[in-house]
Amino acid sequence: MKILVALTYYRPHTSGLTIYAERLARALVQRGHTVTVLTSRYDRGLPRREVMDGVQVVRVPVLMRVSKGVIQPTLGLEATRQIWAHDVVHLHLPQFDAAGMALRGRLFRRPAVITYHCDVLLPPGWFNRVVNAVVHGMDHLAATFAHQVVTYTQDYADHSPFLQRYRHKLTTILPPVELPPASPEAVAALRRRFNPQGRRPVIGMAARLAAEKGVEVLLDALPRVLEVFPDALVWYAGPYEGVLGEEAYRRRVLPRARALEAQGHWRFLGLLSPAEMAAFYPNLDVLVLPSLNSTESFGLVQIEAMMNGVPVVASDLPGVRQPVRLTGMGTTAAVGDPASLAQALLQVLQHPEAYRGDPAAVRERFSPARAAEAYETLFSRLLQRVRPHF
Repeated sequence: MKILVALTYYRPHTSGLTIYAERLARALVQRGHTVTVLTSRYDRGLPRREVMDGVQVVRVPVLMRVSKGVIQPTLGLEATRQIWAHDVVHLHLPQFDAAGMALRGRLFRRPAVITYHCDVLLPPGWFNRVVNAVVHGMDHLAATFAHQVVTYTQDYADHSPFLQRYRHKLTTILPPVELPPASPEAVAALRRRFNPQGRRPVIGMAARLAAEKGVEVLLDALPRVLEVFPDALVWYAGPYEGVLGEEAYRRRVLPRARALEAQGHWRFLGLLSPAEMAAFYPNLDVLVLPSLNSTESFGLVQIEAMMNGVPVVASDLPGVRQPVRLTGMGTTAAVGDPASLAQALLQVLQHPEAYRGDPAAVRERFSPARAAEAYETLFSRLLQRVRPHF
């Protein structure tokens, strides 16, 4: 099959959505399919076209930004050419431009499949409210035109007002998760670099510094954790400077994190490469995901931690709570509740043996190959329905 994947941002941009799309695209190529990614040239230093791990990447020029989105005047023309040249259109929502591409899929008799990653909730302000409403409306149009909608878990679908409208064409596929193996030397090198004082409880968080991630909840929970584990340390992996649309949030929480850093209880690791992330997890005693709302629908980093035998404390949000429920490797905390988060962290740190689980089974269940096979089956079924003589 010739599969066109369309999303606003692709690598080297880093988010759960882009990582998901990259892993799935690579796995589909490994299964013998031709995969093209149609995305924005959000950074003018990026090439218009390139091949990444066997995936053709086509980047459309950006005229300007609107909040976290981009305006691409030539996208329609490029999308028309690409959709006509492919057998299947795979769209990743949220995406303002997905409606037009899903409609083209209908008109050109190309199955259009949407993967709905999460809701859109932009920071406060009248302008962002308008943008949020427009994007939400366009996502509904895209889902209306699409032949099928994919979500990660039934739990998220059951609690999403958006997805409940499309139950008749909803499929659940667990996300693709993988990490390169980390050598003992790499794990030790990262420990020497960021935890030179040696053995102490390490709480990991891997996320962009963004309002929906709940960093302030972890900051508020730490004093209680430090009462029991006075040498505990937080490793924060991910971009924390220059995150699009999060300048006000950064100004609010960064000074508090810097104060803890000065006291030796917080380390900003920055954006780590996949190899460095593989060495990050084995250094942790627990990973925390204190997300606050439905912009988080799962949390791929939870599975990455569990693959390394690291338990997780996650917010009790639809979808986000599913990894610990599926694996038994962790527990949940009440959303936005520092006391509950502190209690859950202490529970895991004090009783790690209760959350060991089966990392090998986790790797198998969430392998990109397994996700790619599920998508391949879905694409083939839709092709037979939409283009029966394909």
